[in-house]
Amino acid sequence: MQLRLLSLFLFIFSISSAQEITVLDNLNGEPVVNVAIYNKDKSVSAVTDASGKADISQFTDTEVIIFKSVSYVEIYRRKREILNNNNIVLLESIENQLDQVTLSVARFKLKKNEIPQKIISISPSEIQMTSPQTSADLLESTGQVYMQKSQMGGGSPMIRGFATNRLLLTVDGVRMNSAIFRSGNLQNVISVDPMMVESAEVILGPGSVVYGSDAIGGVINFYTLKPKFSFDEGTSFSGNIYTRFATANNENTVHADLNIGRENWAFRTGITYSDFGDLRMGEHGPDDYLRPDYADRQNGVDVMVKNEDPLVQKPTRYDQINLLQKIKYMPSKDWDFNLGLVYSNTSDFPRYDRLYRKRDGILRSAEWYYGPQTWFLGNLNINHRSNSQLYDKMQFTGAYQFFAESRNDRNFGEPILFSTEENVDAYSANLDFEKDLSTSKLFYGFEYVLNNINSEGNFRNIETSESGETDSRYPDGSNWQSMAVYTSYQWKLTGDLSLQSGIRYNHILVDASFDDRFYDFPFEKADISTGALTGSLGINWRQNDFIGWRLGFSTAFRAPNIDDVGKIFDSEPGSVVVPNPGLKPEYAYNVELGADFNFSDNIRLGLTGYYTYLDDAMVRRDFDLNGVTEIDYQSEPSRVQAIQNVANAYVYGVEAGLEIDFSVALRLKSQFSYTQGEENEGGEYVPLRHAAPMFGNTHLIWNKRRLKFDLFAEYNGQFDFEDLAPGEQDKPYLYALDKNGNPYSPAWYTLNLTGQYEMTANWLATVSVENITDQRYRTYSSGIAAAGRNLIIALSYTF
Repeated sequence: MQLRLLSLFLFIFSISSAQEITVLDNLNGEPVVNVAIYNKDKSVSAVTDASGKADISQFTDTEVIIFKSVSYVEIYRRKREILNNNNIVLLESIENQLDQVTLSVARFKLKKNEIPQKIISISPSEIQMTSPQTSADLLESTGQVYMQKSQMGGGSPMIRGFATNRLLLTVDGVRMNSAIFRSGNLQNVISVDPMMVESAEVILGPGSVVYGSDAIGGVINFYTLKPKFSFDEGTSFSGNIYTRFATANNENTVHADLNIGRENWAFRTGITYSDFGDLRMGEHGPDDYLRPDYADRQNGVDVMVKNEDPLVQKPTRYDQINLLQKIKYMPSKDWDFNLGLVYSNTSDFPRYDRLYRKRDGILRSAEWYYGPQTWFLGNLNINHRSNSQLYDKMQFTGAYQFFAESRNDRNFGEPILFSTEENVDAYSANLDFEKDLSTSKLFYGFEYVLNNINSEGNFRNIETSESGETDSRYPDGSNWQSMAVYTSYQWKLTGDLSLQSGIRYNHILVDASFDDRFYDFPFEKADISTGALTGSLGINWRQNDFIGWRLGFSTAFRAPNIDDVGKIFDSEPGSVVVPNPGLKPEYAYNVELGADFNFSDNIRLGLTGYYTYLDDAMVRRDFDLNGVTEIDYQSEPSRVQAIQNVANAYVYGVEAGLEIDFSVALRLKSQFSYTQGEENEGGEYVPLRHAAPMFGNTHLIWNKRRLKFDLFAEYNGQFDFEDLAPGEQDKPYLYALDKNGNPYSPAWYTLNLTGQYEMTANWLATVSVENITDQRYRTYSSGIAAAGRNLIIALSYTF
């Protein structure tokens, strides 16, 4: 009897033990803590303990079990499969999964270790840890994209000496660059909400073969939140609620997104609202950046008001709302349809660097602000998988975008408020194919882009309410078209050697008619029809376990757009840019050599050197209209300038990245970039405007179970007066002044600490202290000082 009871006890114990599973990280074998384990209706659930263990005895053998954690890919497994796999469940880190492939080089997934270009990948966990206020801040956090800001509602990326309309922005594969993207600093990147970004990739260097015009210095790709299907019967609901507060500008941000999944339908809805107050700069730094006074309108008169706290940059406040709607439908394993709707809208936001300029001790502007910046993207994406002779994968992307922006300025003491308003309707269609050919892959595709531009100018007397029409910024009713065909070929020569090549032909059409009611132009219209041929060739060779090589040659181009051909604006005090219909494309020729060293499993070093030559560069130079070199623009005598193909330029530099894993929990990561660039001006070479000072960051990251700390420094080199481009030397108000009274850009650094705690499988708290030593600094060419000491508190709940 006792023997029977003992046998029964052992049998029951063995069964219950067999129901205990262990959840591990598939890369390092570490237990994954706090994983939520549940069935489709959440009636049965469990959570892994500190050893990654959980009891699943309450689930039935045939039941589908869901494993969910903030930092890992959500998976579905039947209980029987888990027990047959020695009770082990392996989870794949979201960051590791995204780091293995890239979508940016060929519009289809490619392994990163088989392409010759350097790609920056930004994963969901990095976005979560960074808690950026804008997508400009997200890019800057990589330590490999430099960011210029003229106001708080801004962010103009610089990559390898190029910026603005020589960099291409895309969202979900759709080019965001429009025909009015300018060579001056841009803030369109802030329309992309970082809370709606699932991942991002940056191509460092030319990308014209796949992306066409503007991709000279690099391509920045944002991929927004994707809908997720339910892999079991019924409807699943999941989502995220997020809130953030920052002290430097009294930011309040609230975000929510909801996913509804069925077997072949999925919906994703998101909303974000942010309110930013005036930005406080740091305590320690050049007094040249202080804001001692500002303009105010009192009793119908413009007055200069003493700023009670000169560290507060008045006015810089604004607010923004972003909306997203995604619908995904997969009728079969071979077809899927995706509809994406994205909307962004800001309030008015001040152009801060125009509001502290003075003349004879008096502020020049009483008002200078951008009107609401509106952006809408409607995107239909269709994917088809096939075994035909023509393709294995086909992707069609049709998109419509609407851009609206305006500029409003009034001189101090003057009643006339000048305004210009621009609207762009942008249509695009892409058809891309991929075909596997044994040891190689063939990519090819077609693209069509059409931009229609509406531009108006007006004035209003704020005292009498008298209003009227004035010159517009761009030719009203103008349009810009691009038609292209491309092909790219990837050949895996051996297991360790890959070759990638490509070629693209683009044809550009520009049609613009000029209004002669306000200025006597010596031309009536711009009618441009021009073509551009670009190509690329590169290899990726893993020589041995210690070293791998990347070598690439590529060309890129930028075709003249409406901003280049037809703009009228004041580029700086005393200068006005006028139209020039005689422009042609500029070309870039690039070579890049990279090496990746694996000194051990724990130490990795990446080095990249590059050289780019820009020919027929479109630059702003002095011009004349029928011999007239000076005209009156908004009541101010101004010398005439225009964009012209009269220069060439070169850029070279080095990028370095170091990673050291001291242990499973402790890692050091560091990035460093050095760029040197010059352009030909009047027969001599001068510093290139968008070649940034040396910069980088270093992170010491500790991650153990539910807790993560990131202690990091960001640093930036100095530009003396002679290092500044001539156009920057003419803007002393942007810079600190040296002992000789000349403008220069001082070196700076910040120390920062971020902590993240996964309270449960659903709750995640992030706390950051940025600029701990309260440094006062401006990034190079920026018109606004960066935030001083800044406490950021973020809390998210996933369900």
